[in-house]
Amino acid sequence: MAGVELVPKEYGYVVLVVVAYCFLNIWMSVQVGNARNKYKVFYPTMYASESENKDAKLFNCVQRGHQNSLELMPMMLVLLVLGGIRHPLIAASLGAAYTLTRYFYFKAYSTGHPKNRLAFGNSGFVAMVGLISCAVSSGVHMLIA
Repeated sequence: MAGVELVPKEYGYVVLVVVAYCFLNIWMSVQVGNARNKYKVFYPTMYASESENKDAKLFNCVQRGHQNSLELMPMMLVLLVLGGIRHPLIAASLGAAYTLTRYFYFKAYSTGHPKNRLAFGNSGFVAMVGLISCAVSSGVHMLIA
């Protein structure tokens, strides 16, 4: 008896992009931990105070780069998983592009000059719009199929 195919074979690419983003998040977490040690900002302090730490801005930029990625991660992953049901290759490509831009966003933000993050990192929002489109298409197709 043949099984029911819930997702296309190419959905494996979507799964691999999800895993890649998880590895990126782990890497960013390690960078924040390293910055905590380097700039002497210890838990449970979330952000350093400039009045108490001369390196506060440097640490805060590393922390904020990771925090911003965490804030957007649930939306990106849900859109990737849902959009990939109908458009696995497109969604995986957009998810991979988004993951790559998050890396550059973090690296640029971590320089201590927050405006650097805008050079390439914000282009990830183009990928996010594409993922929204894929998810909407998946939803509409489910309703009319």
